[in-house]
Amino acid sequence: MAGGGSAIRGSRVGAGPMGEAERGESAPRVWISYWCANGHETRPSFAEESAHEAPTTWDCPRCGFPAGQDRENPPSPVRNEPYKTHLAYVKERRSEEDGDAILAEALAALRARRGG
Repeated sequence: MAGGGSAIRGSRVGAGPMGEAERGESAPRVWISYWCANGHETRPSFAEESAHEAPTTWDCPRCGFPAGQDRENPPSPVRNEPYKTHLAYVKERRSEEDGDAILAEALAALRARRGG
């Protein structure tokens, strides 16, 4: 190639895509409103032909709460259970008396193995 010319002729640096003619026509869009418990409105767009398949809930991009299509009755936020320790789960299944009996049994078995 002579003279340091551009390898891509007819294009300049930073030129974007050629537009709709190159990609084809975009599908007709429909915007559906969703409201969260904080009153935020979100309006994602869907293809017109698939709007009847739009999800019933949408995550609010502002607060993360679930949003629904009924402005007066938005879905309630999901309550996350705090992390429980193993001991907390055991205490749900066993009473204090059960725990004392199991501990006494384990100590007796340990003492019997040690010979005392």
